[in-house]
Amino acid sequence: MQIPFPRRFRISRAVIRSARANRSALLCGLIAVATTPQSLETQSPSPEEWSRADLAIVRLPPSTFTDLPAKVQAELQQRGCTVPQTFGGGRPHNVISGRFTTSEQLDFAVLCSVNRSSSILVFRGGSAREVAEIAPIPDAGYLQVVNPGEIGFSRAISTVDAEYIREHHEQYGGPEPPSVLDHDGIDDAFAEKASVVWYWHDGRWLRLTGSD
Repeated sequence: MQIPFPRRFRISRAVIRSARANRSALLCGLIAVATTPQSLETQSPSPEEWSRADLAIVRLPPSTFTDLPAKVQAELQQRGCTVPQTFGGGRPHNVISGRFTTSEQLDFAVLCSVNRSSSILVFRGGSAREVAEIAPIPDAGYLQVVNPGEIGFSRAISTVDAEYIREHHEQYGGPEPPSVLDHDGIDDAFAEKASVVWYWHDGRWLRLTGSD
């Protein structure tokens, strides 16, 4: 003959079963959250993904930039240059003009990528005879995660004036700019991070403070 448990024991068992069920549901929920695609996308890219992103950088031929003087285009082609584009897309960029070496003439500057390494080439007066090369750096050094699962190239150059140089030095400090700023500088940026300004002075390129 089976003797039934008192009612209080039957209730206790029900509570225990409920607690176990709730614990199992909680564990399943935590596991599910930990393995969702969104969670996986926050993981750092693998070396292979960085390498593929480097190869996938959009690099345009010099002929894309029809505003460049013919001699400059020819020199870029002879050097094997392509012009890398940042992840933001838009109009072709990383070819600029300005008075980079003197206030009296217009120069051209191009971000030239050869064998997946880029430098800024400055063509004085649009001539291919006087070409300065600034800051050669592997393109892979300017890759960053721009969206979950997406890596983008982030080096961009632009023309900046004396006011920009003074304001950024006052705001962020850094190397003292020349007392007289009578021509433009080249802002060399890691997009959405920081930049430096290259400024020609006394026969050399000074590295000045850009954005931060």
